[in-house]
Amino acid sequence: MPERTVVVGSASGLHARPAALFVAAAAKQAVSVTIRTETSKKPVPARSMLGVLSLGAKRGTPVTLEASGDGADAALDVLAELLARDLDAPDA
Repeated sequence: MPERTVVVGSASGLHARPAALFVAAAAKQAVSVTIRTETSKKPVPARSMLGVLSLGAKRGTPVTLEASGDGADAALDVLAELLARDLDAPDA
């Protein structure tokens, strides 16, 4: 199963606007993606706003994305690039 580990780049971490943008992007992917932190007990669906918020990922927190199926690598690339950016910035 392909995976990517990326450091959260948003100033507020995965909270409110950055989490909403991430969840919306995950929902557009053709494959199901999960996300977890080093301290989370189990991965949560990347399409779940409550699940993503429950991770409590702050700026600088490494998160791991996993997906399987056709297009998994492409989906992970898109989502990892998004998480690495500061989604709190006005141009995000």
